[in-house]
Amino acid sequence: MNPLDLLIPVAHAAGANLGTSPDAGTINMIMIAAFVAIFVFLIILPQSRRTKQHREMLAKLQKGDEVVTSGGLAGRVVDIGDAFITLEVSDGVQMKFQRVAIAMVLPRGSLKAS
Repeated sequence: MNPLDLLIPVAHAAGANLGTSPDAGTINMIMIAAFVAIFVFLIILPQSRRTKQHREMLAKLQKGDEVVTSGGLAGRVVDIGDAFITLEVSDGVQMKFQRVAIAMVLPRGSLKAS
């Protein structure tokens, strides 16, 4: 008698209690679909909404708008190009930034108040 013969019935019997019924595959697929749906609704959709709002904000920029860059520098838009925007950050000091570096538009008069 081989000692492994004693282990085979135990392993076979243990596999019967692991939830290998025909419905287990369906339940697993439902769980995977639920995780994918949660991922889409909590991560992908809000991020695409923020990206769309940022693109719209950049499209509406005009000369004279007061903006803040992603680095925290505030200034007034002096010139708008296709890829770059020139900001006046102080009297007579103009700096060129990439268009996508604009983080937000401030209400008019915000820079004078601070």
